[in-house]
Amino acid sequence: MTYKPPRRPQFFYTTAPLPCPYVAGRIERKVVTEITSPDAETLHDRLSRAGFRRSHNIAYAPVCPGCNACVPIRIPAATFQPDRTQRRVLRANASVDGFEVPARATPEQFQLFQRYQRARHGDGDMATMSLYDYRAMVEDTPIETFVVEFRDAHDRLLGACLTDRLGDGLSAVYSFFAPELKRQSLGTFAILWLIARTRELGLPYVYLGYWVAESRKMAYKASFRPSEVLVSGTWRMLTDADLEPGVPETRTVPLVPASSA
Repeated sequence: MTYKPPRRPQFFYTTAPLPCPYVAGRIERKVVTEITSPDAETLHDRLSRAGFRRSHNIAYAPVCPGCNACVPIRIPAATFQPDRTQRRVLRANASVDGFEVPARATPEQFQLFQRYQRARHGDGDMATMSLYDYRAMVEDTPIETFVVEFRDAHDRLLGACLTDRLGDGLSAVYSFFAPELKRQSLGTFAILWLIARTRELGLPYVYLGYWVAESRKMAYKASFRPSEVLVSGTWRMLTDADLEPGVPETRTVPLVPASSA
């Protein structure tokens, strides 16, 4: 009989309150846990289905008192249909190709990352990241991760998307692009590319992180339809009623796998 060591318990911690980066005047708190065990892939899959996101070797989810603005959202790749605006984005980027490369930071990526941060988020913490910080963001991962590089016909790097491979799909961790090409909507194109790639892989979902209707930076995610949101521990279809102003349903972040119903 093969001896199996006892399973190490999974510990969860709550962060100190900080100003919310998405909705002015609100306080942010997170529940966090390490994903460093030998079964990190399985654990990360479970946590992703439960509404967590990954940063380095940490998984986190919001548990902000009195606020449920951050709603986990994912796209069912097989049934997704681009709308008129998204079809226009695909046409505008017809000459752009995406290439999956290993999760290894390059000076070329970092230069583009810096330009993007200074133009779009100059007052944010990421604008001061060094190459060392950027390398840690890309390479410090306990699971299968890759970078999608978006290049034009002249092999110029126009954008990149750090992406996690899950058991049931792909998860967009962070994307950035040439700020002067704002009219090409490369951020939207990156998501459309991930949807197509997810279909090719025969996987069901693209995870987009959190939809925040009250944040201009995060509200765009609801434009990808159909999509599913995690509400009270269950994934359900996003409806037009969810987009109307008002208080959303109470969202509870579970510490066990959420239902896929």
